[in-house]
Amino acid sequence: MNTDANTSSQDTRLPEAQRGPAERLLELVLGGSAHLWHNRPGLDVQGTWHPAQGARPGLVSLGTPVAPGLFVPAAVKLYGQLLDIYRLNTELLAHFASYALTQTDWRDLKVATCALMLVQAHAGQPVREPDGGVAFHDDDLRAIGEAMLLHYERKSTRMLTPKAVLRVAELLEVPEIARLNRAAGFADPAGHKAPLGRWKAVATRWLRMREQNPALLHGLVKAGYKHTLRAIARKAGYKPLTQAFFEVLGWKQKQAATGHRTVGLGELRLLKRERFEGLSEAEICERIEHERLSFKEVVGRLPPDVGLTPAILAALLPSLSSKDLLVMTPTLEELGLMADPDIRARWDEAVRAASDQRALHIVKNVRGPELQAKLEEASDNAARAAVKEATAEADVRVMFLIDKSGSMQGAIEQSKEALTRILAGFPVDKLHVASFDTVGTVLKPKAASRLGVQHMLGHLQAGGGTVHGAAVHALHRAGVWVPTDAKLIVIVVGDEEGEAGEQLARTFRDCGYTVSALALIVSMAYGRGRSVRGCASALGVPYSEVTVDQFSDPYQVTRVLRTLMEAPVAPGQTATVAGWVERVMRTPLLKVA
Repeated sequence: MNTDANTSSQDTRLPEAQRGPAERLLELVLGGSAHLWHNRPGLDVQGTWHPAQGARPGLVSLGTPVAPGLFVPAAVKLYGQLLDIYRLNTELLAHFASYALTQTDWRDLKVATCALMLVQAHAGQPVREPDGGVAFHDDDLRAIGEAMLLHYERKSTRMLTPKAVLRVAELLEVPEIARLNRAAGFADPAGHKAPLGRWKAVATRWLRMREQNPALLHGLVKAGYKHTLRAIARKAGYKPLTQAFFEVLGWKQKQAATGHRTVGLGELRLLKRERFEGLSEAEICERIEHERLSFKEVVGRLPPDVGLTPAILAALLPSLSSKDLLVMTPTLEELGLMADPDIRARWDEAVRAASDQRALHIVKNVRGPELQAKLEEASDNAARAAVKEATAEADVRVMFLIDKSGSMQGAIEQSKEALTRILAGFPVDKLHVASFDTVGTVLKPKAASRLGVQHMLGHLQAGGGTVHGAAVHALHRAGVWVPTDAKLIVIVVGDEEGEAGEQLARTFRDCGYTVSALALIVSMAYGRGRSVRGCASALGVPYSEVTVDQFSDPYQVTRVLRTLMEAPVAPGQTATVAGWVERVMRTPLLKVA
């Protein structure tokens, strides 16, 4: 371990009070997966959610059981972080809300940003002259929250689902979040009801659009959102135009105590989904094909003596998305459907189109080695898609410098696992990898795949001193050259316990490498230094960091990759924040159509 005076065993990032809005936003995206809702029982361990099933005895003794649903500690933390950014730079938060909806698949983050935009203080109020006349109107940023809820794009996965529309209100009703909003001045500090801002008005408009477009309403019911639509209508106090709305939702009505209800009291022809009792397998398949039923519509209606058979699942396949197919791989395998050429062709296409690394969790429940390998390929494809999307606007070259010094004893294996999830995402001709202790070694995978990366990293063992520049010199000696018009991103994996940052910066200059951005994947067994941060400061380039455990989340891997890779500054341009923040600020503000 190098004991240079520039190193420290403490986390020497800027104190919380000195971090600007851009740094806080980058930390929010890189440092937390923001899973707020969980559909299974969990454990609250010091504010972090863990699944209750399969938890270690030690974890169970430390944790408090929590029911399925919203995990309040995570929700309060995320909302508080967004609120802090809003206070420091309202414009940045407004652009980030628009970016979150249109350019990410991060559902819970969309819910939280939408909730904040609907209640925050900039609501287009008139600003008056001393004589009382209206001089101008304040910006109406609540309209961004409205636009997030109302945004509609046919077959898009990025607009808010009915469940997300409801969750916006549920989030705002959490007592801790209601207190945050009152303290921020978004509502009467002495009020008793949670401030919902414009949610009720915009939810009413959202429902009206669907009531007036019966095909949309029927589609949502077929997709399994019947009870969600009812909940939205109740919470918003929605008054339908005709009783057909209640009929589609299968929702009986009764007169209110005050006697003011006028719609839905006549004889309703409720659309009920009866069970398939008494029907044969062939008859059930005919119903599925004739009525174009979805998996959600059918699975709860099957007679126990029939169950989910290969024929029934085959009939349901047209209703399944690519993500559904991957999730159902163990079932498809068990029922023998992977041998069907048409089904296998659709599944192979789902592997190619994977957008997250959930397949690495699914692979544990699959028996066949060939299917396991294909699921790992889906993980690689997700990483490739994230990198391709993030680097579409520029020629980007990437250096990975992997710390294998003695201070990494106990942390090197975690570094390897993280790298197997991401390195296969990079084009081999634009990726350069080297490990280092006091000597640098160039690493080259035998194949651009998870297996190839595992083989490349397999021999790495922790030991020796720490000189980051040794890896840079090794790449330079190997003839690694970066075109002058390309952007070079350097990603270090380790604990920063090494030479002074200025010394590392000098190494890059001496080797002729013009760095556009530096990033650190923090992986440490003990303390950490500040070599990489010091280098970024000396070079005057953006710096970002993420902890290695973020790569255990299959959804977070692709988000982190995009954020680390997107739009670094051009060579020679001085910047203090990552180019990703610049991209957020270039996102047009959403508007209500």
